[in-house]
Amino acid sequence: MKNSISFRLWGRYALFTDPITKLGGEKCSYHLPTYEALKGVLKSIYWKPTLIWHVDRVRVIKPLRTQTKGTKPLVMNGGNSLAIYTFLHEVEYQIEAHFEWNTHRPELAADRINGKHFAIAKRALSKGGRQDIFLGTRECQAYVEPCEFGEGVGAYDDIPELGFGIMFHGFDYPDETGTDELFSRFWSPTLKQGVLNFPRPEQCEHRRFVRKMAVKEFELDENVLPIAMQEEAL
Repeated sequence: MKNSISFRLWGRYALFTDPITKLGGEKCSYHLPTYEALKGVLKSIYWKPTLIWHVDRVRVIKPLRTQTKGTKPLVMNGGNSLAIYTFLHEVEYQIEAHFEWNTHRPELAADRINGKHFAIAKRALSKGGRQDIFLGTRECQAYVEPCEFGEGVGAYDDIPELGFGIMFHGFDYPDETGTDELFSRFWSPTLKQGVLNFPRPEQCEHRRFVRKMAVKEFELDENVLPIAMQEEAL
C-alpha cells in the first residue's frame, strides 16, 4: 500500500512547549519538534478517522536558534496577563511520515481504500494542506510543500550526535489504543547527522496516565464523508 509522504516544513517561529516551563506561565520551547506537534501538522494536511499518521523521522535544516518575546496570553477570568515566551526562530525541517489504517475503528472498515487516501493526501500536500499549519501553537504560522527527504544541506549534517534529554513524545488517545484512557508519552531523543528518528508510540517506555477519556463516535454517511464523495468535493 502506498502510504508514505515527505515534505518541507518551515516558519518564522515555533513553540514546542516544554511542559515543565508552563508551571510559571512563561513558556519555553523544546529545541526539537515533538512527535505530537508533527502529527498535528499531518492532520492539517489531510486526515480522516479511518487512518492514523505515524511520523518516521525529521531532518533539521536550519540552525537551532531561540528568541524571547513578550506576550499577552488570555487569563481564565477575562483580560490578559504579561508573560515571556521563548520561541524557536526561523525554523525549517524535512519530514517523512506514513499512515496506517485505524483498526480500532471497525465501523469505518469500508473506507479503507488503498491508493485513494494516498492520492488525496498528496494532492492536499501539494496545495499547502487542507487547514492552517502551525508549529506547536496557533500564533506560529507555518507552511508545507512536497520534497525529497535528505535533499539539500542541513545545519547539522556533519555532527555525529546531539542528545536532548527526556522530552514529551505524544498522547495515547482512546480511538488509537482501544482503551478509554488518555496517556502521555516521553522519550530521550538523539539527533544523528541532523536526523531524528522517532520511535513508534508503542515503543515509548515512559508513560503517564492523564485522565479517563471516551472515544468519539464516527459513522460513514453521517459524520464521516465516504471517500468517493470526498473526491468529488475536491
